[in-house]
Amino acid sequence: MILDLGDDASEFGRQALRAFEAAGGDELVQQAEAKPAERESLVGPALAGLGAWDLDVRGDADELEAGAALCRSAGHWALPYPVAERLARPADLDVDGLIVVADQRPSAAVAGLQSRWATVTLAGQRSHVTAQGPAGAAFVAELELSTVDDSGAGDLALALALPCWTLLGMLDRALELTIAHVTLRKQFGQPLSSFQGVQFQLTDAEVERSGVDILAKYALWSIATGRPEALDDALALRMAALEAAEVVFRVCHQLHGAVGFCDETTLSWLSRYSQPLRRLPFGVSATRDRLLHAAGPRGLTGLYA
Repeated sequence: MILDLGDDASEFGRQALRAFEAAGGDELVQQAEAKPAERESLVGPALAGLGAWDLDVRGDADELEAGAALCRSAGHWALPYPVAERLARPADLDVDGLIVVADQRPSAAVAGLQSRWATVTLAGQRSHVTAQGPAGAAFVAELELSTVDDSGAGDLALALALPCWTLLGMLDRALELTIAHVTLRKQFGQPLSSFQGVQFQLTDAEVERSGVDILAKYALWSIATGRPEALDDALALRMAALEAAEVVFRVCHQLHGAVGFCDETTLSWLSRYSQPLRRLPFGVSATRDRLLHAAGPRGLTGLYA
């Protein structure tokens, strides 16, 4: 087991970062919020130029790593597009993407997009999205579904893990922004970063972020090698990512102060657009409950044991 992405995947992630920056960077999400119907035209050319939809994340381990790196880069810029869900599309359905949904009030951040979507529940029931309700905050809309079959169990691990890579990219950026902020901001004639209390908070946040980094790579390896525990690993990754997000965004907002909640601050946009990833299809408590039921008395293996 090698818990590092390959050189090609890492380079693909760096190229994606540069491509998204050239396409508009932080302004993309602001423009998309003003005109949700233009999300596809804002982001689509950059993704197409990278060859994102040519990646075979289900059939090739190297391309799965490249897909994960792409999701992380998308999270770094809070890219207003469901990259992970597009990459997770099932091979046997004529759709553009796959979304994991809850049994009740299925919802997803797909408002303003014309793509064809399929959904899957943790019970493995797959459906086509036939209609969307009104758009809410962060492009979230309730979905109307038409049942297809109940053979989606094999889709779940990938469809749960890739959005965690997007969230990991957001955690990377949130800490990067906060470290820059406390380095530049001064109080009592000293940079905020020189105070022990600030250093302790940043250390706590970085421990959480780096832990998710390792667990995300482990879950990716578990999926790529076809381990029978891959779904348990993906659920455990999601739980760890949600818990880390609570810590990281709390610390980052505290150290930014009130300005961290203003739209002039990139952290505000990251925090706002992390919410669908953190709340859909279910939050921390529900994820923990589903992990307990999935792992059962045998418990977890590997890094999660």
